[in-house]
Parts: sequence; structure tokens; C-alpha cells
Amino acid sequence: MEHGDAQLSGTTDKKAPLLERFIFSYRWLLLLIFAILTIVLGFQASKLDWEVNFTKMIPTKHTYIENYLEYQDELRGFGDSVRIAVETTSGTIFDADYLKVLRDINDEVFFFPGVNRAQQQSLWTPQTRWREVTEEGFDGGPVIPSSYDGSPESLSQLKTNVLKSGEIGSLVANDFKSSIIDVPLYEINPDTKKPLDYRDVSQRLEELRDKYQNEDIKIHITGFAKVVGELIDGTRQVATFFLIAILITLLMLYGYSRGCIRSTLVPVLCSIIAVVWQLGLLKTLGYGLDPFSILVPFLIFAIGVSHGVQIINGIHHEMMSGTDKMSAARGAFRKLYKPGLVALVTDCFGFATLLVIQVLIIQELAIGASIGVFVLILTNLILLPVLMSYAGVNPVSVKHIKEEGEGFEHRAWLFLSRFTRKMPASVTVAAALLVFALAAYYSQGLPIGQTGKGAPELRPDSQYNQDVAFMNENYSKSSDVFVVMVKTPEGRCGDYHALVAMDRLQWDLEHIPAVLSTNSLCTAAKRVIAGFNEGSLNWMALARDDQVMSNAVLYTAWKNRNQACSLAPIRVFMENHEAGSLQAVVDTVETFAAANNTEDVKFLMAAGNAGIEATTNIVVAQKQYTMLFWVFGVIALLCLVTFRSLRALFSIIIPLALTTVLCRMVMMWIGVGVNVATLPVIALGVGVGVDYGIYIYSRFQFYLDEGMPISGAYYATLMTTGKAVIFTGLTLAVGVCTWVFSPIKFQADMGILLTFMFLVNMIGAIILLPAIASLWERRLRANHKH
Repeated sequence: MEHGDAQLSGTTDKKAPLLERFIFSYRWLLLLIFAILTIVLGFQASKLDWEVNFTKMIPTKHTYIENYLEYQDELRGFGDSVRIAVETTSGTIFDADYLKVLRDINDEVFFFPGVNRAQQQSLWTPQTRWREVTEEGFDGGPVIPSSYDGSPESLSQLKTNVLKSGEIGSLVANDFKSSIIDVPLYEINPDTKKPLDYRDVSQRLEELRDKYQNEDIKIHITGFAKVVGELIDGTRQVATFFLIAILITLLMLYGYSRGCIRSTLVPVLCSIIAVVWQLGLLKTLGYGLDPFSILVPFLIFAIGVSHGVQIINGIHHEMMSGTDKMSAARGAFRKLYKPGLVALVTDCFGFATLLVIQVLIIQELAIGASIGVFVLILTNLILLPVLMSYAGVNPVSVKHIKEEGEGFEHRAWLFLSRFTRKMPASVTVAAALLVFALAAYYSQGLPIGQTGKGAPELRPDSQYNQDVAFMNENYSKSSDVFVVMVKTPEGRCGDYHALVAMDRLQWDLEHIPAVLSTNSLCTAAKRVIAGFNEGSLNWMALARDDQVMSNAVLYTAWKNRNQACSLAPIRVFMENHEAGSLQAVVDTVETFAAANNTEDVKFLMAAGNAGIEATTNIVVAQKQYTMLFWVFGVIALLCLVTFRSLRALFSIIIPLALTTVLCRMVMMWIGVGVNVATLPVIALGVGVGVDYGIYIYSRFQFYLDEGMPISGAYYATLMTTGKAVIFTGLTLAVGVCTWVFSPIKFQADMGILLTFMFLVNMIGAIILLPAIASLWERRLRANHKH
């Protein structure tokens, strides 16, 4: 043990805070504990695996989703399903070789884990049937009969059956060059009783594509499982971006510390340890990885570097005065642990406010981020200064920093300190308020939900979105399906009054511009009644006679009702899944339900991918301002408790609020809406930005309390804390901007937005915050004189 480890003598030590004395008196013990915990939690982190399921991505507490979950077993295919389009590039589907490939794919997918085999549908499944009206009544059978043998006669009969099936535009492409295998999935794998492994399903689908796709056959795959698989595959590249960010940070820290390897490696090491602890604790608490939470480790690393640079900068300045490495580490800890602790606690509670958004994947992100920030209190506020008390700083580097502080840096800090003078400060605050008003005005039209076609989480040119485009171009029935559930007493789904109400609702829905068509038990029953009457269109209407309606319902397909005839879905095929289009459907159904729901007939929302997305949009729209209220409320409360000053509150909050509004305007410019992926960005960006503000304000206030003039106090702040804030803002922005090259679009969007927020929060803390604080200080001093 070094001299002074067990018992540090001297007046300074006796007057030091108890926490400081404990930490630096038992350095060796703390390092041993940290080492053991890092090994244990590192082992836990190595066992982390992907955990993504359908319900994690949707707001399960909303009434509409509760309705879907209640009836999901009777609505297979209207939530989580995969659609595989098998295309022939030569000829049509009425070809023996093509049909053999289609059958092989259908049979192979049938045995995939988690497939609802009873409801899988394609040309080869027995529930895909044709019907026609003859002189003797109804006739029908499987589209591909058991007698099919691939002969020209069989193929001719198949073509006739397809034309009679009503599946053209649904299971069969309009140009007869492809057909679809519709594969509903269980959320829980019936074999393992565990959540379905979407990554495994996606990999199996890709293997299937590789196996069967050639010059004559093309495979197109859409569905939630495939989106998740694409996201996971792309997210695995985040590790590369993380390594690049570490490398960039090391290089910039090396330059910042003027060649001091110790000052470069220690803060990066402590931040990496924090990431290891965070991942290990997630596994210990029973959580896994998903495409959203995988970004949290980088955020924790970024925040750790931010606080680590403050400690390193403090040690540099302590050593400039000639102190030894132990005293320098203790001095930096003493000056910075309070603002650092406040900043990290604020971050922790700020990230926890994401829990108000009742989407499990966002709540898990909030928990992961809060755990990571809590860990930073130990690794970057305690471990880092302890390690630096052993390592120290290269004296040559300290000399270089001191010399540069008298040259270019002196002129830069002198220029920035002018923003605390009365006139520049007044102009700065007025300009900020004007920019705030303009940004708030221009961001009013920020869309809620997804923008564009296909899966907006992926690039427009991704394989998945190309497959979606193929489906939309070649099939009449869109892949965006909104399902309204009509609930009746058991055995009464075919009652005349219930079907009339369905018919009226379908009429209203079909007059919405974004609705392509609708289909329901009512639609099917009308066709059956016409069939009872030699196919005459004059009879394509609902009958008041209960016996006629009961017979008609019996002849409809299974997808139009459940087995108990107590639930009948209305399928609304959408032109797109933009928020305005989905909201128009929601408003129409809500209005209709309010006027027509009875004890026996209830219109419930919502199932189908479009219905679930509409519900998610509603939750996001409701919670985005609630989240902001809690984020800024927590920051405001902790600032008041810590600084006990309204000046501190407004000086820190106003720059953050300005950055938040500007971020929303940037989202408008780049065409990104507020959705599950982008909603957490603002909270995460504010969480990092508040660190800048707390460090700057606490140091500025310290020098003001020492009696220094306002501009002089801020000059001194820039020489110490301000320099580290600028460096951190630039380093984090450079590191996170690498996400722009991610194959996952929402990660690229987050990279753009976080880069913007890191930079603008830094500028706000360096320029706007001191301008506000200085105007308030001048007013206080003027009142004090009077």
C-alpha cells in the first residue's frame, strides 16, 4: 500500500469530506471489488441473447390492443404472420415445375417452428377452395384437387379453379406470375413453450430463399418476423460502430491530453467497464437484447466519456499548480463529484420517464439506460479518480496544456466570455427566444407514426422493402390491413341486424380515400345468397329471413368468422400506413361504434398490422408531451433541489428546451416522424445535454460566489469545465455520426438526431446558458446595490 493509503495525514485531509477520505484511504480494496464485479458481470454479459417478440413492440395496455390480445387466437393471420410470394420469371403459375417448387416451399414452411399450421394458406392447402353455382346448387372443392398430376389437363382445370376461387389479387397475383403462401405465427413456440425466436425464423426464411431462388424463381418475403430478422442482422453491425467510436474517442482524447497515454486510456477503460456492468446487470435482471436497446451501451459509453473528461480535465488543472498525482485526483474528485452526481442522477430519472410510454420495448430501453447511468456513478466518479491517483498525468502533457492555455485557447475563451456582457447576452437570449418560436411554429406539422412505404425501420432499397413493393404492385389486396372486430353473442354473428351494421360501416370506410377495399362476413354472405339464386346479382343482398342467413353463413370461408360464430372481422385494405390514413379509419370506426354499438353487437378495434400501428400512433401522440413534461419536470426539480435557485433552473432548462424544439424541426426536414424508434431520442439527447449544463453552471456559480466579475468568472469556467464540455460535445458527435452508415434506417435517423442534439446542447451550454445566468446575476447585483 502506498504511503497515505491507510491513513492520510494533514489538515487538508481532516477537512476533506468523509466520502473522499473513505475512497482514497481504501483504494486497493475498492479496486479489488471493482475487478471482481467486472469479471462476474462480464460473464453475465457474455450470456446475453436476442429477445424480440411481437407484443414487446406494441402498446399492450391500450384498449384496442387489449381487444386484439383477447381474441388473437381467433384472429390468426391478422397480427403476426409471414407472406411468401413465389414468382416465376418465365410464363405463369400454371406450370408443373412452378407448382412443384410452390408445394416444396409450402411443405417446408409448414414445419417451421411456431407456425400455426391449421391456418397456413396457399394454393396447396385444402382450405383454399373454389365455388360456383350450378343448376343443381353449389359446387366446389380444393383449388388443387387430389387428382392433380401436373398434366396439361390438370393445369387447365387448376386455372379454371383459380378463376372461380376469388383469390386473384389475394393469394394469386393479378398477372398470374406469382402466388402467396400465407403463414400465421404463434407468439409462443408450441414446441418449446418459449417466445418465438424471430431471428431463427428469419434465418430459416433466408435459407429457403437461397435454396429455391434461381433464374426462373424469385422469392419475396414480408411480415413482422422478417422485419425483426433484418433489424437484428443490421444491428449486429452496431458492434463495428461501437469499436469505431472507441477508436475515435481514443484518438481525440490522446490529442486533448497532449499525448498522455494514461489520461487517454483510463477514462475509456472506465466507460467500457460501465458498459460491461450495464449489460451484465440486464442479463442478471432477466432482460435480453433487441434492436432498440442495443444502442444504449453506446449511449452509456458516451455519457461515461463525458464525465471522465471532466475528471481528467480537473486533474490536469490540479497538477498545473504543482500538486502530486494523489492530491490532484483528490482535488478533482472534491470539486466535481457533486455536479457529476447531480448530473447522473438527473440522467437516471430522466431516462426513467420513458416508462410512461406503455410499449415494452421502450420501457426496457428506459430501464437499461437508467441502470447504465447508475453504474457510471461508481465507475466514472469513483473508479476513475482512484485509478488516476495511481497513474497520474504525464508532466510533459501538463506543461503543453498550460502553455496552450496562454495562447490560442486564451483568445478563444476570451471571445466566448464576451457573451456574458450585458449587450451580447441580451442579444443572445433574444435570438434564442426567436429561434425557439420559429422552430416551434415550423415543427407543428411533425407527423406521428411511420412515413413512406414498406418498413420505415429499414432502408428504402433494402431487400424487405423491395419485397413489399413487389407485393403492392402485383396484388390487389394491400399488405396493410386494418381489422375491425364485430363481437356478437355465440352463434349470432350472422344475424341480419349485425350484418346490416357491418355493411353500413364498410360503406363508410370505403369512402375514405386511403382505403382500397373492405371484406367481411357480410360481403361473403351476400355472394352466397346470390349463389343460392343462380348467381343473379339482383339477389346479392342480405335477407331478413334467419334461416336464409344461417345457411348463407355456413357456406362462407373460415376467415370470415370464428368457430363459435361470435366474432366476425371486417378487413380494411389500406393504400398506405401513414398516420393520417390510419387515423381516418380509427375516427370513422369510433364514430360508428358510438352510434351503433348495442349489447348484442359491438364494433371493436383493432387487429391487423395497420390496426396495431394505428394504435401505436395513438399512444405515441398521447405520450410524447407527457414524456417531455416528466423529463423536464424531473430536471427542473433536481436543479431546484441542488442549486436552490430559479436562476439555475432557467439557465439549464432553456437551452435544453431550445434544442428539443430544434430537434423536432430537424425531424421535419429529414422526413422522420415521431414513432416508437424516434420518441426516446429526445429524452436521451436531453439526458446528455443536462450534464453539460450542470457542469458549466456549477463551476460558473462557484467563481461568482468567490466574488469574481461576471466575465472573469465565465472565463475561468471555460478554462476548466468549459474546455471539457466542448471537447466532449465534439467527440460524442463525431462518434455517433457513424451510425448514419447503418443499414438500419431508424439507427441512421437516431445517429443524425443525436449528433445534432449533442452539438446543439453543447453550444447552448457554452453560449446561451452563461448569457441567461449573467443577465440574472447583473439584475441581482443591481438590486443588491439599491
